[in-house]
Amino acid sequence: MNDLALLLTPEGRALLDEVRDTDPARELAVATRLRREHPAELVSAALGQARLRQRAAVKFGAGDAGRMFFTPNGVEQSTRASVAAYRARRMADSGVTSVADLCCGIGGDAIALARAGIRVLAVDRDPPTAAAARANADALGLADLIEVREADVTEVDPAGYDAVFVDPARRGGRGRIFDPEAYSPPLSWAVSAARRAPHAALKIAPGIPHEAVPEDAEAEWISDGGDVKEAVLWFGTDPGAVRATLLPGPRSLLSRALPDPPVRPPGRYLYEPDGAVIRAHLVAEVADQVDGGLLDATIAYVTADALRPTPYATAYEITDHLPFNVKKLKALLREREVGTLTVKKRGSAVEPEELRKKVKPQGPNAATVFLTRLSGAPTMLIGHPA
Repeated sequence: MNDLALLLTPEGRALLDEVRDTDPARELAVATRLRREHPAELVSAALGQARLRQRAAVKFGAGDAGRMFFTPNGVEQSTRASVAAYRARRMADSGVTSVADLCCGIGGDAIALARAGIRVLAVDRDPPTAAAARANADALGLADLIEVREADVTEVDPAGYDAVFVDPARRGGRGRIFDPEAYSPPLSWAVSAARRAPHAALKIAPGIPHEAVPEDAEAEWISDGGDVKEAVLWFGTDPGAVRATLLPGPRSLLSRALPDPPVRPPGRYLYEPDGAVIRAHLVAEVADQVDGGLLDATIAYVTADALRPTPYATAYEITDHLPFNVKKLKALLREREVGTLTVKKRGSAVEPEELRKKVKPQGPNAATVFLTRLSGAPTMLIGHPA
């Protein structure tokens, strides 16, 4: 909080502008020069904030990140702006006009909600984090829509708000927390809070077991640019529904409770489902779209004889499939003059980098090799994007 207070002064803001694009390799020299004219504490705070803003640009975009204020945990744990904006649009489209954002962090979700025209009560118990959220609302011109309150969320009454949004802390002193009841606050508390509101969204880790999803919640897994970012439990929408949503888009695939696809021999095409589709257990829906089956009952690779583009999977044309053998793969790649080799794996213990070192690809052409199993046997499939 002391660092933030310094940075919010006219001198601090001017210094932040001056160090905005500082190369980390030159920080020592820049700090030495600036300390001749500014207090050492302020210089350290400005350079530290510049580093955080540079890291945050990936999530928030350079424009917003260059004006916002961050804590180290805030950069690490905040929601990517595109994902937060998607969730905010879903709430706005449901008629939500006010949200109690519990565990608001540095305010990333509150900002997205406010930009969707929603009034927000943003609550966090950590003083520096709440101060950063307040500064961010002001910096982005959203202070009229965002009220920041420093408090324990379990002691806040969200009555009077259309919806509750809860983003429990999922990291502790030893890293990521996988047990939902070890979240802070626990998932059971968040679910209880959600059930007291007309609408609610709970952000959770994408690895949550499906059996931990409450029956009265909709479960949504979200990926952005192919990377799975989070899962969300929605209340007040479609109880029991399961969906995978891909950004940008958005494109959403809803569960139809299809049976597991049949296992079949490799066809001409292999489909690699998006990670959100896999996490949502919707591989059967993709297989149905492309009239395909599974290469192996335990592996999320779909194979088919025809090319049927789907936004929910990446298609590859397969030219060869053979039992796993490094020497044979090396000879085949040499014959095809493959110098750019993409290695993907499911159900294989082989590390992609180790395989690249062994086969030493050389040449002007590119290929993709899938390391997987067919009927339990280690197998290689070679191809290229369709």
